[in-house]
Amino acid sequence: MENQPLISLITINFNGASVTAELLESLRYVTYPNVEVIVVDNASEEPPHHLKDSFPEVQFVFSKRNLGFAGGNNLGIRVSKGEIVMLLNNDTEVDPGFLEPIVQAFLEHPKVGCISSKLIFHNRENIIQYAGHPGLHWLTGRGFSRGFGESDNGQYDDFMICGLAHGAAMALKREMFQQVGLMYENYFLYYEEVDYSERIKNHGWQIAYVGASKVYHKESMSVGKASPLKLYYLTRNRLLFLRRNMTGIKRLLALMFYLLVSYPKGLLKQIASGSSEHRKVYLNALKWHMKNQSIYNQNTL
Repeated sequence: MENQPLISLITINFNGASVTAELLESLRYVTYPNVEVIVVDNASEEPPHHLKDSFPEVQFVFSKRNLGFAGGNNLGIRVSKGEIVMLLNNDTEVDPGFLEPIVQAFLEHPKVGCISSKLIFHNRENIIQYAGHPGLHWLTGRGFSRGFGESDNGQYDDFMICGLAHGAAMALKREMFQQVGLMYENYFLYYEEVDYSERIKNHGWQIAYVGASKVYHKESMSVGKASPLKLYYLTRNRLLFLRRNMTGIKRLLALMFYLLVSYPKGLLKQIASGSSEHRKVYLNALKWHMKNQSIYNQNTL
C-alpha cells in the first residue's frame, strides 16, 4: 500500500437527495488528496440527476431496482478503483481530516482489513454513537458500542482491535474483500456489517476502530427512526444473523433463546404498543424465516 493510496468513498441514496447533498458538500472539504466519490442511487422515486450538475466531481451510478444497503454498496464497490473503499451512510457528514488516520492505521497494521471511524450523533451536543464494539454475544445476538451516549472529550481517540464494525462509516482494504467477498445481500437492511464482520474475522483478518477519524451520523434518515420497515428488518435479520453465523450447540442454544425468549418478549411489547401495523410486521418477520428455511449458509455472498 502506498502512502497515499486512492480511496473510493461510496454512499447509497434512496429518496434522500437533500441529505446526500449535505454529505457530498462535506466531502468537498476532505484534506486527503487522493479520493474518488461514488453515489449509488437505489432506484429512488425521483432519481437525483440534478446532483450531477451540483457535484460534477462525483460519479453517479443509477440502479434499476432497490438493492438494499449491501447490494447498493456492492454495486458501488464493483465500479470503484480505490485500494481502500470507504462506505459512508448518506446521512453522515465528515470531519475534513477523517481519512488520514485510517490510511495510517492500515499502513501500521497489515492484518487489519476493516476500519470504522468514531461516530458522533449529528446535532446532539457531541454525543458518541460508536467508539468501537466488542461484538455481539453469541447467545442473544445483542451487544453495545463502547462509549455510546457519552460526551466526546477525546477519551476514545485511540486505536483498538474490535469485534464489530459500524456500517455508517466503514473502510475496507481491497485485498481483504477480494479474499472474503462482498456483503451478503439477503439482509437488505440492517445486520449486513454485523454478518460481514464475522466473515472478515473468520478469514483471519482483523477489524479496527480508529478514534482519530470522526464522522457525524444523523441516523435512520432514510427509513425513519421507529418505522415498521425498520422494525421488520431488524427483527428478521437478527434471526438470520444467528442462523448464518452460529454452529453446533451454540447455534441450537441461540435459536432457542431467540424463539422462546427474545421474540415472545418483543411480540408482547408490540401488542402493548397498540400499533397493529408494527405487530403485523413483527409477525411477518418470523413468517419470512418459515418460508426461507434454507437461507443460513455461512460465509457466502
